[in-house]
Amino acid sequence: MAPVVMTGLIIFVCHWSIAHFAADKLFDMAEDIPHNRVGLVLGTSKKLRDGSPNPYYTYRIMATTELYNKRKIDYVLASGDNGSIYYNEPNTIKKDLVMAGIPADKIVLDYAGFRTLDSMYRAKEVFGLDTVTVISQEFHNERAIYIAAKKNLTAVGFNAQDIPLEAGLKVQVRESLARVKVFLDLAFQTQPRFYGEKITIGPTPSNQSIPEK
Repeated sequence: MAPVVMTGLIIFVCHWSIAHFAADKLFDMAEDIPHNRVGLVLGTSKKLRDGSPNPYYTYRIMATTELYNKRKIDYVLASGDNGSIYYNEPNTIKKDLVMAGIPADKIVLDYAGFRTLDSMYRAKEVFGLDTVTVISQEFHNERAIYIAAKKNLTAVGFNAQDIPLEAGLKVQVRESLARVKVFLDLAFQTQPRFYGEKITIGPTPSNQSIPEK
């Protein structure tokens, strides 16, 4: 079999496996999704490279706010990259969620969500969750739900609004490769970059996860 055909087949199988597994765990309407105590919003940059707003980010903030306002979640776990003092996805998400009306004490930050794998593994191992509602675009939710299941974390996904294919083509190409990476990570038992001390999400949550090297 030609290498190009083999590569295409691998990408297709990985894509289909993840999409098929998550198909009945995704929700587009807040009214239909079951209640979970915690909603996990997956981080991304607020701005694009040209300085314009990132619609993926904007729609995730809107989706999270809708779930909270409709009492489908009680707390928000904001997980994202905190790679430098100049770039802090969780803090940015929290500021915008507070501006949207979610109380600050209902938002818990995970500063070590460098990858989707990190976010899902840490939700289970650091934040002690057994069930969670993942908040991102549908393609991202599918992958997160699949990863969560491999960590014995029961997850459903609330699909934030997506953007047209032609505008998000690069993201979709990256997603195809990321799905292949999921199976490589599972095969090699890849672990998050950091774990850290356990944090309980409850009436008086700690707002910070301090990574341990």
